[in-house]
Amino acid sequence: MHIKIYHRRKMLIVAAFIVGIGLVLMGRLAYLMIFRSAYYQSQADALHERERSIKAARGLIYDRNQRVLADNKSVCTISVIHNQIKEPEKIIRVLSEVLSLDEAKVRARVEKVSSIERIKANVDKALGDKIREYKLDGVMVDEDYTRYYPYKTLASKVLGFTGGDNQGIIGLEVQYDVYLQGIEGTILTTTDARGIEVENTSEGRVEPIPGSDLYISLDYTIQSYVQQVAKRIMEQKEAKSVSVILMNPKNGEILAMTNEPEFNLNAPYLLPENAETDAIQDVLNQMWRNGCLNDTYEPGSTFKIITSTAALESHAVSQNDRFYCPGYKIVDDRRIRCHKISGHGSESFVEGLMNSCNPVFIETGLRTGVQVMYQYFDRLGLMEKSGIDLPGEASSIMHQIDNVGDVELATISFGQSFQITPIQMLRAVSAVINGGKLITPHFGVRIVDAKGNMIRLHYNEEAHVIGSEVSDTMKALLEKVISEGTGKKCFIEGYRIGGKTATSQKLPRGSGKYIASFIGFAPADNPEIIGIVLIDEPTGAYYGGTVAAPVMREIFENVLPYYLGQWPDIESDSGDGNE
Repeated sequence: MHIKIYHRRKMLIVAAFIVGIGLVLMGRLAYLMIFRSAYYQSQADALHERERSIKAARGLIYDRNQRVLADNKSVCTISVIHNQIKEPEKIIRVLSEVLSLDEAKVRARVEKVSSIERIKANVDKALGDKIREYKLDGVMVDEDYTRYYPYKTLASKVLGFTGGDNQGIIGLEVQYDVYLQGIEGTILTTTDARGIEVENTSEGRVEPIPGSDLYISLDYTIQSYVQQVAKRIMEQKEAKSVSVILMNPKNGEILAMTNEPEFNLNAPYLLPENAETDAIQDVLNQMWRNGCLNDTYEPGSTFKIITSTAALESHAVSQNDRFYCPGYKIVDDRRIRCHKISGHGSESFVEGLMNSCNPVFIETGLRTGVQVMYQYFDRLGLMEKSGIDLPGEASSIMHQIDNVGDVELATISFGQSFQITPIQMLRAVSAVINGGKLITPHFGVRIVDAKGNMIRLHYNEEAHVIGSEVSDTMKALLEKVISEGTGKKCFIEGYRIGGKTATSQKLPRGSGKYIASFIGFAPADNPEIIGIVLIDEPTGAYYGGTVAAPVMREIFENVLPYYLGQWPDIESDSGDGNE
């Protein structure tokens, strides 16, 4: 009797256990079928779906007047899917003929066993449509975009270009790549177990999201003209390069920047004539290099603007201080000559600036002292990068302050024995003439996405790096340089122009190679535009006042009426160039 009861209990326990397991399994099945069905359906679909990407349109780049400088062109990407190919020989023949490709290379891709094999990207849309008309099984013609620059060489080293995957390579294209790049879409097609697309099934599609548009301060009209002038001067003077920057000194917006020779943005890998083909990448890097910010130079006499500012504000000198120039000055037994070998004789500080007299500025620098000089270098941004929104900006090359003796300070005072970039120099002078505000040079103004949402771009500004009184004094003195001094060849009747010339001897000394440069601004009493011109290794005459100043005059004569919206007031001007 006890044995029967024991067995009955055992059977009940086993049965209960089996029922329990069954209930758990049924619950799990119900959970998977009801609550997780969508997930596993998507996983199953994925096993039978082929995914192809759809390129997103890259954001456009507009100038300050909403003219498109960087656009997109519709192209196609041609691919083959091995498992769907029915007529391989026909496909090989058609693709090689239409796309002008080597038949052997096309054959290798067509016969390769893979899920999808790209034949060619950036195919002209007309050719893509022609291939579609053949209705070749296994041949995919997908829409795509490639970057297109309607003005070819315009601001090439500023705008930059994109690579094969539409990513930025240099210039603004890479600087703002995160905004300009869109989000790729996808095309989803259903396939069977063999990987062949199932006929009469709907095609899934996730639309791409276009990139955001970039609006910049560069002005197409000004840039075009400046570039034409720079190219002509480079050819006339047989110069190595010609660089020009025009900027609003009040807010740092750059209106034009060229570094001739420029290159064709639609063919950025096309080497210049007579290029060394054994060092192609080096040639390309040099071709793409923007000397306005990537290269340093000795500023020469334009730097006397900085020395003057430091000396006047620290009261090391006054405008009426007298100096004597016999044609040289001896510092620590070193004879440092003036550009005028016979000397300027007795002159005031103002006359020394107008004459660009080295001995005057040697004495000025020595009176100011290295500590104060370096203090103002720092205030005016010469000890740091300008912060311009372009990649690859170089740093200044300055003496360590502890290593600066009287000779070093003397040469620094007239712009020698150190190196800065043109954009650093322009930024520093802008602070001198705009009332003492250190701005950040830039191109980017705003970013607008596909939905119309706008991001305004903001840049650092530091006020009161120098006093407004000294700023007003410097503007007046630099206007005298144009009306009565070495910058006379930039004088424009009816406009008040300020500026400074420079002639920099390139290293090594005695090479006979120079950089002629000029910095100018207008109107002199309330500057709205500032510009710098650098002519690298001009043949023949090489003085800044002789070579560079006329270039800036030519630019200002045409740009000022357009940019300021007013023609020169000839009637109110004395006409003798002395006002």
